[in-house]
This record gives sequence, structure tokens and C-alpha cells, in this order.
Amino acid sequence: MLTLEFIPYTEIAGLDSEARIKKLINVVKQEKIVLLEGRLKEEEEGELIKKTMESINDKFTGIELGVINPAENDTSFYKIVQTMLARILLGKREGFTIIGPANVVKQIKKDPNKIQLFTKDSTRRKKRASGRK
Repeated sequence: MLTLEFIPYTEIAGLDSEARIKKLINVVKQEKIVLLEGRLKEEEEGELIKKTMESINDKFTGIELGVINPAENDTSFYKIVQTMLARILLGKREGFTIIGPANVVKQIKKDPNKIQLFTKDSTRRKKRASGRK
């Protein structure tokens, strides 16, 4: 069964970087796909990948990560000022981040206006898991 967990930006806004990363990894380790409102800072994305690599074992094979921010394509002066003010007042709520376990997510495709998530065949995962016993 495929499970998606939406995490609103307000749920991680008050956390420090380490706590944000830990929260996201814990959700993904439950074989859930995280739909995160907004995005992490670039340093946090790098740290998320680093912590994920340190956590890889037979059960947890890593993550797939995709970020989309359609507002980045609009370079008009008005939009730039509006985006800067929104970031100051609200944080990094623009955009959308998807994080999924590598054993569930096959591929994340993105273009400036959409993001697509492709999952692996769950029947094959069940057969492999039952064959390990």
C-alpha cells in the first residue's frame, strides 16, 4: 500500500535543521512518501542526503528527493519583490518537496510547472520481502 504524508510548513518551521531532517527521515523510514509544503534550505537538503546515506541498511535503501518551485521562473520585478517579502514574513513556503523511500519511489520527474512521482511495483517488493525470511 502506498502512503502519502502531507507535512505543512508550519509543522517544521519552529524546528532547528537537525530536528527537521530527523523528522523527515523518520517518516520516510516508515515507507511513507512525504509531501512537504515549501522546501528545505540548500544546506538542509545536503544534510538530509548525508544523514540518509549514513542510515542505509538492508531495510532502508535511501531516498528519492524532488523539489519544484514554479515561482522561480517569474523574474519580473514585482514578483521578485513579492517573493522576498513573503520569505521574510512566512519563511520558505513557496514550492513543494517530495521525499520518498528509494525502495518505493522509482523516479521523480520535474519541469518548471509540475512534478511527477513514479512508484515501483508493490507486488515485487512484497515478493522480495517475503523471500528474505
